Amino acid sequence: MFTYFLLLNSVYFFSQMHSPSSSPLDDVNLGPSANPHARPTDFDFLAVIGKGTFGKVLLAKLKADHKFYAVKVLQKKVILKKKEQKNIMAERNVLLKSLKHPFLVRLHYSFQTAEKLYFVLDYVNGGELFFHLQRERCFSEPRARFYAAEVASAIGYLHSLNIVYRDLKPENLLLDCQGHVVLTDFGLCKEGVEPEGTTSTFCGTPEYLAPEVLRKEPYDRTVDWWCLGAVLYEMIYSLPPFYSRDVGEMYDGILHKPLPLPPGKSDAVCSLLVGLLQKDQHRRLGAIADFLEIKNHTFFSPINWDDLYHKRITPPYNPNVKGPADTQHIDPEFTREMVPNSVSRTPEFNASTSSNNAFNGFSFVGSEDISDSSQT
Repeated sequence: MFTYFLLLNSVYFFSQMHSPSSSPLDDVNLGPSANPHARPTDFDFLAVIGKGTFGKVLLAKLKADHKFYAVKVLQKKVILKKKEQKNIMAERNVLLKSLKHPFLVRLHYSFQTAEKLYFVLDYVNGGELFFHLQRERCFSEPRARFYAAEVASAIGYLHSLNIVYRDLKPENLLLDCQGHVVLTDFGLCKEGVEPEGTTSTFCGTPEYLAPEVLRKEPYDRTVDWWCLGAVLYEMIYSLPPFYSRDVGEMYDGILHKPLPLPPGKSDAVCSLLVGLLQKDQHRRLGAIADFLEIKNHTFFSPINWDDLYHKRITPPYNPNVKGPADTQHIDPEFTREMVPNSVSRTPEFNASTSSNNAFNGFSFVGSEDISDSSQT
């Protein structure tokens, strides 16, 4: 699954060792997520469901209770070589805080061997929103409203913790077995951004970059509301706003051109899109009262937010998952790959592995399309 591939580019690795003289491949301080009693042999590893620079994500069944998890297996030496410790630590911190929200993926615990880190997460198998959007081209307004509301709820929660997400896009949105949204991949999150605070790292995904990021200006949490607008626009119109195969032309549109709003959509959704995709971050919807402004917009008037949070609203689409181990929505490129029964025979991971997903909008920090360690 492409989202799990993206997740691999940003999972927690802490370079502080238990003693100053220890090797980088010795025990790593995993903090509150650590389970010192867990071992790879606790699991039956059933299928590859993602892969990336630092390793692979495996569908695994815990032998003790037969529950299924997505287990990310990462090579310590590759993370050190890529200098990803800082970004990966931020990912881990956000994962620990996400336990308290229904639309954020959950980290159950982590453990390690001499060479690898293991992160045990929810296996969310309803498919990426991107997958469903590609198949159907666009969604009805009620369906788009439901997904946008659940995403906004998750983003609002992160903002309440002074976390800016910075990489909202359909690939980072999974559907669970019932059809609820689960936000994943926290590798580009920035912690400690107060309501009036800003940050300045040039990062994100080209199609969804806010104008202030492109201008390399300090930006605030409203960057996430721009991205919500871009995702909603894509759900309604089938492509991100200002999309072009020519990246330079696309950036020019984001910076300078008026928002195209083809006819046939309601005044409410057009009003929300104009508010979220406001080029001036200080005039953007959410600039004053953050999530409260989004909640109170007329487009969301049919939503009971308390019912939404407690999952009392029936999702508009059921992915028809056949069971907790169902992989029908996982990219067959991954699931065809063999996983040995013995963990000791788990194949070594090639640091150059990448996904062949047709979508080319990778996350990046700095001027490249991969994360670096210069998060500021």
